[in-house]
Order: sequence, then structure tokens, then C-alpha cells
Amino acid sequence: MNHLVVVGIGADGMAGLSESSRRELLRATVVYGSRRQLDLLDDTVTASRRSWPNPMLPALENLFADGPACDIHVVASGDPLLHGIGATLIRLYGAQRVRVLPHVSSVSLACARIGWAANATEIISLVTAPAHTAVRRGGRAVVLCRDANTPHVLAAVLTETGRGASEFTVLERLGGNDERIRSGTAAGWSAAPPADIDDLNVVAVRYLPDENEGRTVPDNAFSHDGQITKQTIRAVTLAALSPRPGELLWDIGSGSGSIAVEWCRGAPGCRAVGFESNALRRERIAANVRAFGVDVEVRGAAPQELEGAGQPDAVFIGGGLTGTGLVHACIERLSPGGRLVANAVTAESEALLITWHTRLGGELRRFQHYRGEPLGGFTGWRPLMPITQWTVQT
Repeated sequence: MNHLVVVGIGADGMAGLSESSRRELLRATVVYGSRRQLDLLDDTVTASRRSWPNPMLPALENLFADGPACDIHVVASGDPLLHGIGATLIRLYGAQRVRVLPHVSSVSLACARIGWAANATEIISLVTAPAHTAVRRGGRAVVLCRDANTPHVLAAVLTETGRGASEFTVLERLGGNDERIRSGTAAGWSAAPPADIDDLNVVAVRYLPDENEGRTVPDNAFSHDGQITKQTIRAVTLAALSPRPGELLWDIGSGSGSIAVEWCRGAPGCRAVGFESNALRRERIAANVRAFGVDVEVRGAAPQELEGAGQPDAVFIGGGLTGTGLVHACIERLSPGGRLVANAVTAESEALLITWHTRLGGELRRFQHYRGEPLGGFTGWRPLMPITQWTVQT
């Protein structure tokens, strides 16, 4: 059985290849890659060179359509398994049929140039994602860019969302003889972007001001009209939802989107869908999503808008509990082993949760919390509305 051999290559071309990678390319009869990657090969590589068409995916799915009697080689930038084509080919053809020979990644090179520990640095790809998904409220990241315009777009988004003081370093043609590194702030780059950025670039960002304190976000960090799960209740709600890497949440009666935002911050790769019937609140959710740089789709009311929203790993119902068929529809659509958490503040909603608890079990909790407020020349405790919470796992 013939195989796919994916060879990582850097901006230094053939000179930077390991001996095993060089041997693979020398024995190749056909090599696929982007035009830029193919141009890095020298005359010792005699294989037929084929540039990827646009769109590329149909070509990837049909690499063996003509039944070639030999291995097919692919050249890819850096480490093909780091936001690269290697993972796509393994998904299509299986790990047994794809062999990957990685080169030093642009992320490793960027961390080496600026003295960051790679294991303490987040990796974000904007090759296909919108720039707001790279907004963070602390920490540092190496951002993989689509083209020469991506650093400017990213800098503008960071500035718009209050992160303009972030340290912003653009690294171009890493590993090549004409490598270039320029540093400043996101605000400075947004105001006066250089005109000569190379398409081959990454951005290293240290997000400032740094609010990455490992806790729930204060209420005033969100745009809201009072319809928000307050910080203290949000903390216990997130603990019950228990976000895990890559999971999907439905946040129903989303209000400000605070639960959806916190869910996405809770573990790498977490996504959410926020359901909200009020159009103005949907706009606020979208603004909060952009400000926090999280992956949240905003939809209309549930259960009307549930179809096509993906199968959730967890559901939070913070509003609309008494809507006809809502709880049943959510439980029906939960992934096996999924969690549903519902918070009630009215007697009617609480009664509904008690009914569902009687039917399905789970856990019922009631939270009562107080806030210290001025009372004459002293401080007194003012009670906030009690919250009844039902948690169940399918």
C-alpha cells in the first residue's frame, strides 16, 4: 500500500532539512505543496511538482484517485501537525497511511527569538478564524497569521477591546536569511502599520492589562442591562457545568452571555451557543464575545432555534425555564454523559425544577448570599435573591 509522506520545511529551504527529510524528497516522484513551499526545493528534487488548487480540500480527498503506484509526498510549512495540513491528511487517510517528518515550527522559532517558554505560551491560529478569537485578557500567545494584513487587523481588534497596551511583536520569514522582527504595542501598530509586512509572519502578543487571575470575571467587565448571572452565582454555576477541553455549551436565556463567555475561558477549545429572545441583548452578547475573544454563536429564542446548533456536552438554562417543552428538548439533545444546569429565581421556575428533580434525580441546591452595604455610619448585610439550582447528568 502506498503512503503519504508529509515533509515539513522552513524558510531556509533545503539547507534546514534533516537528512531523513532530504532523502524522502530526493526519492519522491510527485510532490504537492503551495507554490511558495515548492519554490523552496532545489534542483536535486526531480519529482513532478504540483501546486494545491483552490479550494484545496477536494484535491486532498482525491490524492490517490488515479491509483499511483508510489508514495505521494507533500511539503508543508514547519511542523505539519501544528495547525497544519498533516492533521487533515491523517483525518482523511488514517495515521497508518500518513507519515509526518516535522521541521521546527514557527511557534518554536518565535518563542526562541523572544525568550518565551513554549509550554507557557498559547498558540492561536487566525489562518481561517476571525481576529476577535485572538483577544485575551491576560497571558501571552503566538498567533499564526493568514497574510500580511493579519497583524494590522489583530492590532486594531486588540485596541478596540481595551488591549491596546499589549506588547506586540511581528516576526517575519522566521528561519530564513532575511528574517525580520519588529516590536511595539498593539495600539501603535494599529495606528501606523508598516507597509512592507511579508505574508509569512506570526505575531507574539503579551496581553496587557493582564487580568488573567484564574477566577470568574467581575460583573462590570460585561456589557449588560441587569440580566446577568452575578459573579458569585456564576462561579458555582461554572463549577456545576465543569467545562472540559473542546466541549460545546448551550447557554439558554443568555442575557449578557456571561456564562457562555466564562465557559469558553474555562478550558481550551470550549465553544458555546447563546440563545436569547431579546434582539438588544443579542447585540450585547455579541459585543461581550468580541471583547473576550471567545467562540460563541448567538441565536434567537430556545427551543425554536435549537435545531442545527450542534449536540451540546452541557446545557445551562438561566432564563425561559417555564417555556413550553424547553427542558425536555434540552435533555433530549444532550450528549451521552452530558450535564444540564438550571438556575431559578421565581417560585414558578423553582417548582418546575423540583418536578424535574423528582422525575430524573440529580442534585438540588439553594444559594443565598448577602452583600455588605452602608447602613448609616455602619455596614449592614443586604440579602440578594436566592437561587435554586438543579444539576443532572444524562
